[in-house]
Amino acid sequence: MNGFPTRTPTELEDRPRARRWLVEALWSEQGVGIVGGEPKCGKSFLALDIAVAVAAGVPCLRHFRPAGSGAVLLFAAEDAGHIVRTRLEGIAQAAGARFETLDIAVIDVPTLRLDHRNDRQRLIETVERVRPSLLVLDPLVRLHGIDENAVAEVAPILGFLRDIQRRFETAVLLVHHARKSGATRPGQALRGSSELHDYAPYCTSLSGWRASSGKHPSF
Repeated sequence: MNGFPTRTPTELEDRPRARRWLVEALWSEQGVGIVGGEPKCGKSFLALDIAVAVAAGVPCLRHFRPAGSGAVLLFAAEDAGHIVRTRLEGIAQAAGARFETLDIAVIDVPTLRLDHRNDRQRLIETVERVRPSLLVLDPLVRLHGIDENAVAEVAPILGFLRDIQRRFETAVLLVHHARKSGATRPGQALRGSSELHDYAPYCTSLSGWRASSGKHPSF
């Protein structure tokens, strides 16, 4: 072991690095974040729209432009394969992208548990193989058996995902539910420990919007 790398004070940046976008004004390059909201407000649809934008290099929601295109790794824990396919086909058609060439790898297992060592290792190996620009996990509540209100149980899972982000230089998008009671700030309405809000540099909230409304969500 060689210890930790160090820099002198003069080698440190004298200003913040310019933000680089994966999807302009919506998701930063190699960013870790949460798409949160109440049930049936369109969280999964937004996550899939972002996935198609990145995979095909087309604007998300026909408005937010991606910086380029790259592979996407997706696990949809609550939806059967034919439902995910139908949604991706519809989004691709609306975006003017070819469904047949979408660079999206869908993890094809019935369950994936981030609190199980074997599943964590298999996810690492899958990310290493696919080398995605974006990892989408939907929803967080189906990916563990822990107490979401316990910081000591939530922190290791979030730390594991942060490690994936840094190790493989990929963005990570988690879909997560909000409490029905809500909160003054959207991120604070996320269900579970405050660690979830503190963990993500930003949180996209879909509070008050419904997928069936026919309107674009506001961020």
